[in-house]
Amino acid sequence: MGDSFCEQLTEDSTFLKHDPRLDTEVVDKLILQLNRIYPQILTDKEATKFRNLDVPTSVRLGELLTHLQGKGEEACREFYRALHLHVEEVYYSLPTRLHLRDSLDPLKLPQVIKQRHAFNDRGPLFFMGCFTFVVGMAFFYYYSEAKVTGGSRALGMAALGLKRKAQEVLIWYTEESLIK
Repeated sequence: MGDSFCEQLTEDSTFLKHDPRLDTEVVDKLILQLNRIYPQILTDKEATKFRNLDVPTSVRLGELLTHLQGKGEEACREFYRALHLHVEEVYYSLPTRLHLRDSLDPLKLPQVIKQRHAFNDRGPLFFMGCFTFVVGMAFFYYYSEAKVTGGSRALGMAALGLKRKAQEVLIWYTEESLIK
């Protein structure tokens, strides 16, 4: 959250002035919250000025935001706290909150990366070549295992740490390969 609360409030002020969810009642709640809980931020005289119903709500809110920015960082932080307390849906839809949430989301894929082959740039023939090599190695291992008895003995030793049913299968396989 590198920006200060005053900078964030400057960025969010246009959005806040034009948001229809911030009606007269909500703005009054915010003013009263700042006045009652933090009288050093908003005095009674200032609160009365900002609660004047003869002035349109967007103008009053704009003046309040300008006043809070003049008061400093703590006043802006307490405004955000009051906004979060009284109108949470507006708080989470602020441009600075959306930007912060999008930048911290680990699951969101960057929009810049649009490649045809995500893992490498060699193409499908390289994949087919590697796949063919692995299948060939699997066939080689499968058909040459009967000649190598050390592998079957290793399976018998591996059975020592397994459950009873798995031990029986591996020991049976070891005994059968020794009989051949």
